[in-house]
Amino acid sequence: MSKRGERLQNKGGRGTRRAATQRTAGPASDGGDGDAQPSRVRRWVGRVAVWSGGLALLGLIFLAFAVGFAASSLPDYATLQATQPGQTIVIRARDGRELVEIGPSFGEWIDYPDIPENMTNAMIAVEDKRFRSHFGVDPVRLTGALIEGVTGSRSRLGGTSTITQQLARNLFLNNNRSLDRKAREAVLALALEWKFSKEQILELYLNKVYFGGGAYGIDSASRKFFSHPANALSVEEAAIIAGLVKAPSQYSPTADVQAAVDRAQVVLGLMREQGYISADQAMVDVSAVQLKEQAGQNSVRYFTDWVLPQLDIILPETYEPIEVWTTLDTGMQRAATAAIEANTPGGAQGALVSLDRDGAILALVGGTDYVASNFNRATTALRQPGSAWKLFVYLAALEAGYTPEDKVVDTPVTIDGWSPRNSNGRNVGETDLRTAFAYSINTVAAQLGNEVGFGTVASMARRFGVNSKIDTNPSMVLGASEMRVIEMTQAFAGIAAKGVPVAPYGITKVTGASGEVLYRREAQRQSAAVPDYVVAGITDLLQAAVQTGTGRAADIGRPVAGKTGTTSSNKDGWFIGFSSGITTGVWMGRDDAKAVPGLQGGRAPAQAFAAYMRYAVRSRPVEEFDVKLELPDWQLEPDEEAMFGAPEDYYYIDENGNMVEPARREPDGEPFGVEGERGPNAPPAASQDFLEEATGGALTQNPRPPREPRRSAPPLPPALKPVED
Repeated sequence: MSKRGERLQNKGGRGTRRAATQRTAGPASDGGDGDAQPSRVRRWVGRVAVWSGGLALLGLIFLAFAVGFAASSLPDYATLQATQPGQTIVIRARDGRELVEIGPSFGEWIDYPDIPENMTNAMIAVEDKRFRSHFGVDPVRLTGALIEGVTGSRSRLGGTSTITQQLARNLFLNNNRSLDRKAREAVLALALEWKFSKEQILELYLNKVYFGGGAYGIDSASRKFFSHPANALSVEEAAIIAGLVKAPSQYSPTADVQAAVDRAQVVLGLMREQGYISADQAMVDVSAVQLKEQAGQNSVRYFTDWVLPQLDIILPETYEPIEVWTTLDTGMQRAATAAIEANTPGGAQGALVSLDRDGAILALVGGTDYVASNFNRATTALRQPGSAWKLFVYLAALEAGYTPEDKVVDTPVTIDGWSPRNSNGRNVGETDLRTAFAYSINTVAAQLGNEVGFGTVASMARRFGVNSKIDTNPSMVLGASEMRVIEMTQAFAGIAAKGVPVAPYGITKVTGASGEVLYRREAQRQSAAVPDYVVAGITDLLQAAVQTGTGRAADIGRPVAGKTGTTSSNKDGWFIGFSSGITTGVWMGRDDAKAVPGLQGGRAPAQAFAAYMRYAVRSRPVEEFDVKLELPDWQLEPDEEAMFGAPEDYYYIDENGNMVEPARREPDGEPFGVEGERGPNAPPAASQDFLEEATGGALTQNPRPPREPRRSAPPLPPALKPVED
């Protein structure tokens, strides 16, 4: 073969090899990239799996160490058995007498073999159906809760605690629902399961869990609710007790029998579903269970219910027994309770708050029967005060310059489309401020509120401690905004204290187990919210309301100042007043805000006020009210005419500085546009001293004799037939 042929052959071969290479390179390259991508993913998945497994292993090791450490740190069973939860609190009256002792109640310890099987089954059915199979934490419930938390259907990890977790919380932790507390709860639960048997855990739980009313353990609960020990519990009684754990106060048979029965039916249904009882047993009549009659709890509990939450604020966290010394007067409390019970109309409720000069609560009644209803209407209920609210309207008017003798007009009025009416349906025309307040004339209050400003009235209420929401529409002057009895009484007490606001309080000191003082109340210093003349003026008006107005039933034979209040359709009746340094507020009405026939502030509430106050002030000296008005200078200044005389009586200084007597003025030169002349013997309109100072020289004219002081118009005869507000 020639060299040229070899070159061509080689060239062709190279071309053939290159083409072959190109033909095979494309697919080879594509296939290589496709294989590399899954390979890379597999590597990452493998790495994640390895790391996850490693982290999980480390987590398990850490959890095992934590649980092991917790288990080794747990007290032994005997110690846990002897530990009693809860804190004993003794509440004393102002004289040191014990009012009530509040704290845990423990029955007999019931060993596991002696606990009725129905009781253990009921508790497991409603609280932890997988109790016998889990290891302290229920993975099924926890996983479901986590999924619900991630999907947003549940905002917190509640309802996931097993019986063991609940026991751990009751023994060692608090009740907040933070993730940190839940994690510690889980570790302690695992430690309890590690150290103790299921029977020991259930025995601890049933003897220590809280069932409400101060009862800890099933024996205490059984004795409290059914008057017999726990080893005699029937299936329906066991269902009632088991149902209490979720919400002791809500499902307590002493608070709401129907709620307790309904909850017990749920427990029985769960017991049947889980095979603990038959269908026939689940159909028992829970409502037929005989409940223990509760001992009569007097109205002191309304006061203690108000006082106890304040301990969390004034004391550092402590679990030692404490004694709380209060301001309550036991004699006054009995008198207050009797006054409310005797005077409250049938079907209605009544409340009373009585304050000393400095705000100390002497008596507090939140309802007619604490056992039937522990809702505190004295400190919690919001009700319209009606005309008792006019206190703030007239305070604002007095501060703006009105006096009790000033003339006002009772006439129909419309303000921003609102037209108030008087309770008697009549208008009497001109009267004075004192009469308008004493007979609670609505149209006058509306005019005054509109004149001084509704915001000013609201601000006045705030000055005297009213914290509830206040609407500033026109009807607010007649008490349309809802208030609490205690804050309205607080406001009137500020008037009794010469205008210095007072803050109600019930605790004077708290002592520990060894007698050391943990808290002592310091006297509060406040300045007056209104001037003295305003206090004198409003006290004058309040006294007139009792002497001659709508509050005559509150007369107790010594000076009393107060105000009635009645809302539309007789839904609320009020009387608030003070005498001899004690301020008392009374409210009556129905909880459902329905009308109470014949309920008016001047009747039952005023009568209850009088019945209580006769006892409350019996040992105090009679105190006359200071209603003497010492007005400020700006209110004592006469009007313009009285100060300067009529314009035509003025001497005139011309443009050259010469004095021109009134009789010599020319009509065209009169700066006041006065026509005509006065007689030559007319006395001057200003004193000689004034004129000499004004003109710079001595005058020879005889000065005008001084004007006699103006006399106020004589009081009008009563123009109203007294009506009750």
